[in-house]
Amino acid sequence: MTEAAAEVLGEVLDAEFRASSAPRSEADAWWRQAVVYQIYPRSFADANGDGIGDLPGITSRVGYLRDLGVDAVWLSPFYPSALADGGYDVDDYRDVDPRIGTLDQFDALVAALHAAGIRVIVDIVPNHTSNRHVWFREALAAGPGSAARDRYVFRRGSGPDGEEPPTDWTAAFGGPAWEPVGDGDWYLHLFAPEQPDLNWANPEVRADFLTTLRFWADRGVDGFRVDVAHMLAKDLSEPLPGQDQLRADGLPDGTHRLEDRDEVHEIYRAWRAVFNEYDPPRTAVAEAWVPAHRRPRYASPDGLGQAFNFDLLQAEWDAVTFRRIIEENLALARVSGTSSTWVFSNHDVVRHPTRYALPNGTDLRSWLLSGGVDPRPDGEQGLRRGRAATLLALALPGSSYLYQGEELGLFEVADLPEEALQDPTWKRSKGTERGRDGCRVPLPWTVAGPSFGFGQGAAHLPQPAAFAAHSVEGQEAEPGSTLSFYRHALAERRRLQTAESLTWVDDRADVVHFRRPGGWTCVTNFGTSPAPLPPGRLVLASGPVVGAHLPQDTTAWLEPEVADAHPDFRN
Repeated sequence: MTEAAAEVLGEVLDAEFRASSAPRSEADAWWRQAVVYQIYPRSFADANGDGIGDLPGITSRVGYLRDLGVDAVWLSPFYPSALADGGYDVDDYRDVDPRIGTLDQFDALVAALHAAGIRVIVDIVPNHTSNRHVWFREALAAGPGSAARDRYVFRRGSGPDGEEPPTDWTAAFGGPAWEPVGDGDWYLHLFAPEQPDLNWANPEVRADFLTTLRFWADRGVDGFRVDVAHMLAKDLSEPLPGQDQLRADGLPDGTHRLEDRDEVHEIYRAWRAVFNEYDPPRTAVAEAWVPAHRRPRYASPDGLGQAFNFDLLQAEWDAVTFRRIIEENLALARVSGTSSTWVFSNHDVVRHPTRYALPNGTDLRSWLLSGGVDPRPDGEQGLRRGRAATLLALALPGSSYLYQGEELGLFEVADLPEEALQDPTWKRSKGTERGRDGCRVPLPWTVAGPSFGFGQGAAHLPQPAAFAAHSVEGQEAEPGSTLSFYRHALAERRRLQTAESLTWVDDRADVVHFRRPGGWTCVTNFGTSPAPLPPGRLVLASGPVVGAHLPQDTTAWLEPEVADAHPDFRN
């Protein structure tokens, strides 16, 4: 090891020591029961009329976010990028894409959000850079065996002249996971070819990301969402396994060659030390697609602090399933000393009102390939269940993550024309998977206009005509609209929020019913017939409630009767 590398490694180890001894206070843990709103910047609001959302566009809508009642905003990548993967192919981790804005405009956005009482979380993409990153250009120029190539995962190809890939591994977006560079070397890309994987065994890589975290924390960023957090540490010792061995069932925990290795937590202990240099400490949440029992280490206080729980996102509409998932994840949160997270939609999945509009068990990939017509979605059922699921999750202890547009009841746009598709999955799969563009269609703000108020001209992904009825303008004055429902729900959640615990009230097979500290209750009817409402004043319901029964696919919050109770909100 060189003297410079040893110095870098020493910084990392010292950071880990400081992380283990850093104090935390309840006042600093604002994120434990926060409502976080995800913004996909290119599709939120376009201030300059070029069809692409931008930072000034977000700044112009801070009042909307304040009125919605969210505690924090998570910004998906806004870094310079060729958009080979919607911005998750990063050219420079410490700058802003000129099409989206400038660093000064980023600072103005942070200031505006903070002035509105909203914290800021940014996306960090540590598994890979883009192939336009200065490091990768240096690696290609430097040649085999160079220090520049050691920042990435390069391997000699098989065959006499290295003309074949090192292994038969496949990438997440389809096709081979290795790309040749013309001199016998191949580089690993577990996603698109434009996203070469970094070598996290290299001390320079580890040190550079600590610099990046400080760069954004110094600009006022309150936290980080860590993309594919489970994939940084890899065992690439020879001989490399084949694809069948790589994906074999029954591997012991922490031993997969490429995913969820135990040593990844050394990296996050160092990150935690950086977070704890700030007052209040910065927070983070891991996107870690790992078995549930493996999540607590990512979410531990000496690690990232939280990890996404995608279990409800993947669950079918079923009371027994929902209750089991809630119980398991609250138990896991207690193990890790953190709070759980609850999420139904994001930039990678079919929007949940659409999922709930389809029969349980629907193959979403096939449904998307059909243009969203086989089977035909039941839009009314989907919105009804989507609102009920959201109100249930907002009543749970922990953080709730909302995806832009769900407060408008937006549905998946499954019939985008092929020429408009941008997701690399479409081309890499040779047209056998539609990809994720349908949940990334720009938001409608007004009932009219070339892009329904998103910008002055057309949007970068075409919006369907039905978006007019879902627009902010179209819903703002309607007391029973989905937007009004979300605003009421977030306001009541803030008022009722107490300690992070719940008590189950009953175990009926078609109802999920629990009580929170302070005596207020949440009940969701998953059945096909009305269920008796428990006693109490109705605070809020996800759909119309008449009399003393809760309709199917509906959630209600109730609190004990008190003399100064607010009027019922029934919509």
